[in-house]
Amino acid sequence: MKPIRYAPFAIRVVNRRTGRAAIIYRRRPDNRGRDRLQKLVALSTLAFTAGTPLLRDAVSKSVIQMPNSRRRRSRKQNGEEPQRMTTLSPGEFYPLDADWGARVACFGLLAAGLRNAENLMKSASHLRNSDPVEAAWWLGMLTQDNNLRALRALRILTEAVG
Repeated sequence: MKPIRYAPFAIRVVNRRTGRAAIIYRRRPDNRGRDRLQKLVALSTLAFTAGTPLLRDAVSKSVIQMPNSRRRRSRKQNGEEPQRMTTLSPGEFYPLDADWGARVACFGLLAAGLRNAENLMKSASHLRNSDPVEAAWWLGMLTQDNNLRALRALRILTEAVG
């Protein structure tokens, strides 16, 4: 069984003319009620570059709950050390658990349209060290229809804007 099938979030790296970028997906029911990964936000080349440490941590530290197992198991608990991913290859989907997926999705939503690389790196660092419950709350606020105030507040809190 592939863990992507059970992942609440996923990220896929793509090649663009300007460089590497990423697309963040969230598992939600489609029109027929089937559980599918649906595009949430696309990271620009600049946001992908600035958020690479966050993305690498998210991919390497995510633990996906498989239906057969009774509790979450990481590679470290099974006797093997989790390896740190050095490169994110274009084309394949990387599964993310709910904790890291919420952080990455928040970063993608707040990075949309921003062009200051230094501030984006600060923002990614703040989200990388953030509490997963707070990230999930912010993601809920950011995915509502009227989200401009929440988006502005998160950008200020994470130092994405001056």
